[in-house]
Amino acid sequence: MALYTELGDLKNSAPKIFGIPTKTKLDEMFYTIAEKNGKFVKKPLGGIPHQAVLNIVGIPDTGKSVLAEQFAAVQANEGYKVLFVSVESPAPFLYTSIKEKSKALGLDFDKVEKNIVVIDASVNPELREDPNALLGTMRDAIEEKHITNTIIDSITGLYEHKEMLARQIVRVFFNFLKQQKQTAILVSQKRSSQDSTSLEAAGGLAVAHIVDGTIVMNKELIQTKWQVSLYDMPMGSVLRTIRIDGCRITAHDSRAWVFEITDVGTINIIEPLEEFVKGGDK
Repeated sequence: MALYTELGDLKNSAPKIFGIPTKTKLDEMFYTIAEKNGKFVKKPLGGIPHQAVLNIVGIPDTGKSVLAEQFAAVQANEGYKVLFVSVESPAPFLYTSIKEKSKALGLDFDKVEKNIVVIDASVNPELREDPNALLGTMRDAIEEKHITNTIIDSITGLYEHKEMLARQIVRVFFNFLKQQKQTAILVSQKRSSQDSTSLEAAGGLAVAHIVDGTIVMNKELIQTKWQVSLYDMPMGSVLRTIRIDGCRITAHDSRAWVFEITDVGTINIIEPLEEFVKGGDK
């Protein structure tokens, strides 16, 4: 059997590029290039790329899980099956969190709860420590429930005490998700010594090098007069930013955008940081 193929032979198996909605401005930040009147223009993808495996990374309390749960609720409300692998928080807490987000977003929770399938690895050491056991359970769920979207929160928890194996473990899950044709979000934690604005996570750059793209979420405490003046925000407040740090599947806006976690616990992406700063100068 030949170990090579001509590019043209891959045409029929190549996935179509379209967006899987998050109902945030991320849906506009991924885009394709279209030709219009002899000129090339940006065309918003309408969501994160179909069948992409994306990594969300950030320091604690930056909104990683909030974004992942919001995506799960939105997709479930649209009638698509979502697999949520909970590695950090016990499943009952996930139920409460997604119920509240569904209410805040005006979603039909009866539909949402029927379309989200949960694997609780947080209370099951075998699933958390043995990748093969977890992959087998995920395969059963995906095939039996006809799942198209998968979230692992967090992938870091699967190599918590063995970061030297991070690349190997992430590669296994990445390949599995690709084989299962999943649109997937992996949540990654940072170590305290890592730059909060970089795509690096626990295990180094293992996740970023393997996945299709990385979304970096960050928060900055306003604690100097210079920050108060630059951002036009009161002392002690928090500036939150989100940035797409690379995506091999489709073009994207690479700027940092300001966002907020609303009072009802949802993600609201407001505007590019550069415009936010200019607005404060008015």
